[in-house]
Amino acid sequence: MSQAPAFDAAAVLARVAEVIASRQGGDPDKSYVARLFHKGTDTILKKVGEEATETVLAAKDMAADASETHRKALVGELADLWFHSMVAMAHLGLHPDEVIAELARREGMSGLEEFARRSQRPPR
Repeated sequence: MSQAPAFDAAAVLARVAEVIASRQGGDPDKSYVARLFHKGTDTILKKVGEEATETVLAAKDMAADASETHRKALVGELADLWFHSMVAMAHLGLHPDEVIAELARREGMSGLEEFARRSQRPPR
């Protein structure tokens, strides 16, 4: 595992979430995030899907050739995915703290145990 970053990751997420929230209702001609909010749920979720696909492709490149170029590309795609996921969260009334709290709840729990618990949920 890599060493701890020289910044507070939760604080960075909180600041990004604040900026995203401040763009709701903003001018779509002056802000990319305001434009996403203006276009609505389908556009936002489509962007999350696009970024997820790009992340998978970058990860496959990294797995095939763990070069610094592929590492930087994967980190960039993951950042895009996280950012657009945060836009989706804000659009749907969620905050990163809720996701962090869920990760904290799962901490120390067996992945197999968590998967079994999710499998018991009623179907949508």
